[in-house]
Amino acid sequence: MPRSRTAYHHGNLRQALLEAALELTRAGGPAALVVREMTARAGVSPNAAYRHFADRDALLAAVVEQVQARMAEQMAAPARPAPDDPDAAVAGLRAVGLGYIEFALREPGWFEVAFATPRLAGAGDLGRPAGSLPPPLRRLVEALDDLVAAGLLHPDRRPGAEWPCWSAVHGFALLALQGPLREVPAEERRAAAARTVDAVVRGLLQQ
Repeated sequence: MPRSRTAYHHGNLRQALLEAALELTRAGGPAALVVREMTARAGVSPNAAYRHFADRDALLAAVVEQVQARMAEQMAAPARPAPDDPDAAVAGLRAVGLGYIEFALREPGWFEVAFATPRLAGAGDLGRPAGSLPPPLRRLVEALDDLVAAGLLHPDRRPGAEWPCWSAVHGFALLALQGPLREVPAEERRAAAARTVDAVVRGLLQQ
């Protein structure tokens, strides 16, 4: 297949390299991030990459950051709910869960990239400001906090609620990408995803 070159203007090589890296990883996951191939797509020599990234790990970390931002966009509800709108709070959490799974199904290469580095290291310290958390986790934290604000989730049950939620959708995504759900028709798979997310939401809302 012909290579697609990522054109760049003077002073914008870093972004051109990132775009080339995103193209490679979108198709092949983190293993496809080969510096020589990336720089060839950008139309520069391999050494040029190291003027912008210290090494391949630094490059991969930058790609992870870009991919996680795109994943978070997929997980976003149309708007944060008002504190007195419980239906919108529930819809927001559903959007987070279904968006996570949908991103995995649409972008399996990037989904693998999203967890290819310790970018989520320290995520267990949820006492940090939400803005400093990795974007996908921030979406989940905000959605759970919105349930508390809407009076649907008791504050005593809020700590640690991220982990069963995350485990459910991540496990479903892996089953859909690598397990028996691969053979299930897309419409049935998405219906099963909705049942999984709804089951998690119901569990959270039980008082």
